[in-house]
Amino acid sequence: MTSPKPPWLKVRFPSDEAFFSVSALLERHGLHTVCRSARCPNIGECWAERTATFLILGDVCTRGCAFCAVAKGRPAAVDPGEPGRLAEAAASLGLGYVVVTSVTRDDLPDGGAGHYAATIGALRRRIPGVQVEVLIPDFGGNPEALRTVTEAAPDVLAHNLEATASVYPRINRPAGHYRRSLDLLRRAAADGAVVKSGLMLGLGETEEDIEGAFADLREAGCRLLTLGQYLQPTRGHAPVARYYPPEDFVRLKRRALALGFAGVAAGPLVRSSYRARELAAGVSRAVEDRPCAS
Repeated sequence: MTSPKPPWLKVRFPSDEAFFSVSALLERHGLHTVCRSARCPNIGECWAERTATFLILGDVCTRGCAFCAVAKGRPAAVDPGEPGRLAEAAASLGLGYVVVTSVTRDDLPDGGAGHYAATIGALRRRIPGVQVEVLIPDFGGNPEALRTVTEAAPDVLAHNLEATASVYPRINRPAGHYRRSLDLLRRAAADGAVVKSGLMLGLGETEEDIEGAFADLREAGCRLLTLGQYLQPTRGHAPVARYYPPEDFVRLKRRALALGFAGVAAGPLVRSSYRARELAAGVSRAVEDRPCAS
């Protein structure tokens, strides 16, 4: 049985006026967010700052990962008007940096890659100078689908490894999907994308497992990394094996930076898109701070 949540995982119930304003705007435009669908603990903080991570391609996933709170089942048809509405909502929020993710759509021939490209295009047309980060699924390992997204030139292309290789069987993921995700990141980096990934901790991984995942991600060309504590959404999901204290995240962040990641966000409540703009700025800082060749 999992022990009670430690105090560093407690968050306040949203009460800021801006939170409800963002909620109303999203409802008005008929949009979903991963903030709500995945029960993100930072929803109050982020929406109070009038930012959100948009969830495209509906809110029903075709896969049944044992860690994720997003609804599973048969998704609705793709909504061709969604990219335009999303861009309009982002403009209304005054966003200069927009994060877009999606459910996994194994029912679509391209996994939804074309919809991602359309969304990037809509945002760029509506908000001049906007920066766009996409957090994509693995598209079933389809390299052409990935190329559709990389050719749309997002400023950051993220794909989460989610957990260490040893943990995959516990979260209802085939072992081969670990390498599939690394291959996707490697191809995206080879196409010139700024590549980002994320890991959840607390599912039973060892220190050696974490070090191995860091090394695998660096070898694949990953430059940005997020580390956060896994939280069990319901009793039907995978249980928490361990709660990492904040000081462990500080130590792991230092280790990841020492391996060459340009930016690392680590903490119990850190999620893939948490303060994404600040993390992405680490890439440009790393380039600026690099010594000139003599």
